[in-house]
Amino acid sequence: MSTDLPAQKLSGPTMGTEWSADLGVTASTDLAALEKALADAVERVDNQMSSWKPESDLMRLNAAPLGEWVPLPPELMQVLARGLEIGRLSNGAFDIGLGDLVTAWGFGSTPPNETDIRAKLGQTRPDTTKALELDQANLRARKHAPLALDLSGIAKGYGVDRMMQVCEDFGLTSALVALDGEVRSKGVQPNGTPWAVTIEKPDYTARTPLSVLELQDAAVATSGDYRHWVQVGQARLSHTMDRQKGGPVQPEIASVTVVAADCMTADAMATAILVQGLKKGSAFARTQNIDCLILERLGENVARHGIGSLFSSA
Repeated sequence: MSTDLPAQKLSGPTMGTEWSADLGVTASTDLAALEKALADAVERVDNQMSSWKPESDLMRLNAAPLGEWVPLPPELMQVLARGLEIGRLSNGAFDIGLGDLVTAWGFGSTPPNETDIRAKLGQTRPDTTKALELDQANLRARKHAPLALDLSGIAKGYGVDRMMQVCEDFGLTSALVALDGEVRSKGVQPNGTPWAVTIEKPDYTARTPLSVLELQDAAVATSGDYRHWVQVGQARLSHTMDRQKGGPVQPEIASVTVVAADCMTADAMATAILVQGLKKGSAFARTQNIDCLILERLGENVARHGIGSLFSSA
């Protein structure tokens, strides 16, 4: 059944990529104000959580001396708390304290550093969930061990959630918001059909669809080895880091697509499953009641492993 809402698409640049919003609006919707609010929401997340901006609140925390309390904005506090929670649930597979590895391997703002890479391979690391203390009541945090915090596995998902909050604040009942492949939906499309979200083939060179997921009042995020990687010899190494190895995850899993109620959770859980590998990641997804599609790389082909009711027939 059609919702009789005019369709409107808004978009803009952020975080080196683009945000977008497909919306069912009404005659009273102030599109200029809505567009500005959406842009401001993602810019606020970037200004607080970017590891590319030396002046961000995250980098201010990274630069603070050990033991010193650092005041934080509430949005960053929320993401840090959820990141630590998923780190505990996944036994460290999802880890927001691996910024030094991201930098060493050249996925940050500087080229790869071979000396730094060799020093970190297999290095014993502090437990991020214990090394970072959060005082949520007073909006402050402190480090008890050297940490380079990096929120690339969760901040974009949170940015999508903030965009959806903007849509809800404007009274919209039909919306699909996205940021670099992380997506969240509300209601159905203006024509009355569920929102259609493409799951891509894990292809290193082309963006081609594998399947289409119907999404309604839910979020979806994908973590994979095929968008951001470095070539080492004959191997392509993913931008996703494994704390146990001190470097990129091994390419057993090509991608993990997770559906959850919010995009921050979907984003982080996809990374947690990818890092754990097929066997442990699948078991973790079942234990946590996560709906996900795992694509296992088998040479030039992929095998599908669907977990949860949404993907059980995949």
